[in-house]
Amino acid sequence: MSEEIRTSIHGQWSSRMTFILAATGSAVGLGNIWKFPYITGENGGGAFVIVYLLCIAAIGIPIMMAEVMLGRRGRQSPINTMAALAAEEGRPAAWSLLGWLGVVAGFLILSYYSVIAGWALSYVFRAASGMFEGATADGVNSIFSEFISSPESMLAWHTIFMVGTMIVVARGVKNGLERAVVYLMPSLFILLIVLVFYAMSTGYFLEGLRFLFYTDFSKLTPHSVLIAMGHAFFTLSLGMGAIMVYGSYLPKDTSIAKASIMIAVADTLVALLAGMVIFPIVFANNLEPAAGPGLIFQTLPIAFGQMEAGVLIGTLFFVLLVFAAWSSSISLIEPAVAWLVENHGLSRVSASVILGALTWFMGIGSMLSFNIWSDKTLFGMNFFNFLDFLTANIMLPLGGLFIAIFAGWMMKTDSSRKELNTHKKGYNFWLMLVRIVAPVAVMVVFLNVTGVINLD
Repeated sequence: MSEEIRTSIHGQWSSRMTFILAATGSAVGLGNIWKFPYITGENGGGAFVIVYLLCIAAIGIPIMMAEVMLGRRGRQSPINTMAALAAEEGRPAAWSLLGWLGVVAGFLILSYYSVIAGWALSYVFRAASGMFEGATADGVNSIFSEFISSPESMLAWHTIFMVGTMIVVARGVKNGLERAVVYLMPSLFILLIVLVFYAMSTGYFLEGLRFLFYTDFSKLTPHSVLIAMGHAFFTLSLGMGAIMVYGSYLPKDTSIAKASIMIAVADTLVALLAGMVIFPIVFANNLEPAAGPGLIFQTLPIAFGQMEAGVLIGTLFFVLLVFAAWSSSISLIEPAVAWLVENHGLSRVSASVILGALTWFMGIGSMLSFNIWSDKTLFGMNFFNFLDFLTANIMLPLGGLFIAIFAGWMMKTDSSRKELNTHKKGYNFWLMLVRIVAPVAVMVVFLNVTGVINLD
């Protein structure tokens, strides 16, 4: 591949920090806010955090470095990048299917992610209007049940969120993606810090910290390690084309290793700060910390309804959720938009409108899974759960696995060393992780979640 074509036609990030903000925005999503704090508390607290950080170092960062490296070297959409790199390295053209896998996964994920993000958006206004003030558990559950049983209401919020996402993407790298993350990510961190300070005033902050960080190795089981491995991979948005396409906009002189480490640290920090916010509030109101996804929409609103300044705190919390979802959603559709622009000569606006409409339409299936189609199943799952299982448990692990194989085994070491531009010892350590450790770990997670083997 000649050096002349190694500038993306879509533009590039203005700095390393902008890329870090964008990639962190892609990585930080709804799962950071509820899932990581909960699984940490249930699996030995500080002991789990130690194992998780080791998994991030051994699995997450090496595969992220590989995906960013492929993106920057190809400078195109994931599909065209993989086709070009396969040709450059003398490998079969079928490697372009890896690009397709990521693009399709991102498209499918956004279709149902937008539905849940629409819930968060609607709850901003519910919280701000004081709807939860004085509400009982039954009252909050009634509000939630009434909402998801109304296709019209869910469709409206799904539509608003998708339109907001595609407006950002349509504006391009500099005026859309970059401008959005430069405001969204600092705002997200500021909101988190404000909420942490509130959590300190509840009188249960230390109890929340104990739940998160008390190091209990007796709770650390093989299943806990498996959870840590899986979450370390999924939390960084790997295998869905987003990091690859963001890497294609990365300036040549930026250190991929340093940027990947900073993204992993920021992603973990957001998850831990979210735990410091959520659990003091949960414990102060005698709520159940193991509520999982229901914590956001059915448990925390009870607390917001009982606490002083609950309207303000509840509103800020759901704004935080929307920001986290929005920064992720723009990265999910970007690979497909980039491909349409490159291969069919469309403007970004046209590509965004077409793909936004298709994604929105696909999302209707997920939306109806909660009401009209709740009894319709695919392989024993409703449409929403089927898409979630297909993407999270099959497509993303396979994407990450093949990224590691291509970067570690298919690329010439001269090519990858030149692109990573790191010292020999660091490169050799990365190569060992991406060739052996990361693929084996991802394969174990893949075989476990698909039920081929049972390590629980």
